Amino acid sequence: MIMTAVAAVALSPVAAGAVTEPELNDQDRTFLVQAHQANLAEIQAGTAAGDKAATEEIREVGTILVRDHTTLDRAVKREADQADVDLPSEPNPQQRAALAQVSAKSGEDFDEAWVASQITGHRQTLAAIEEQLRNGANPDVKKVASDARPVVQMHLDALLRANRTH
Repeated sequence: MIMTAVAAVALSPVAAGAVTEPELNDQDRTFLVQAHQANLAEIQAGTAAGDKAATEEIREVGTILVRDHTTLDRAVKREADQADVDLPSEPNPQQRAALAQVSAKSGEDFDEAWVASQITGHRQTLAAIEEQLRNGANPDVKKVASDARPVVQMHLDALLRANRTH
């Protein structure tokens, strides 16, 4: 009887060195979905800037957004896959509407509207990151948020600089 108990403990995943991750709470799940949608929105917006911007500065910022949000989204998708969280295939309705409204403009009007929309979006993303860092339970999802924070802040800083030049 004692040998059976010892064998069961010795063969358990915890005893074998496997570490079980804490479960995701509602905040973790919400963050993964919101972060993915924000990344999709920023990739689409960056592509739109590359196609429609009147100035090289805005096209360059758009290129940076596509590159960085593609990278950030890989981490989000990896954690969502590991946690079995289904991610939507497109930005949320508000994000889609904002991009459509901006994309309807052209020239300098596009650039100004694009920068303003991106400032709003990046501020919202930073707020979602801070919420995740405060209330998330899973350390891996919190790391995704923590790793994204300086990138999103860098984008916001670049957008604020671009806003002053237009």
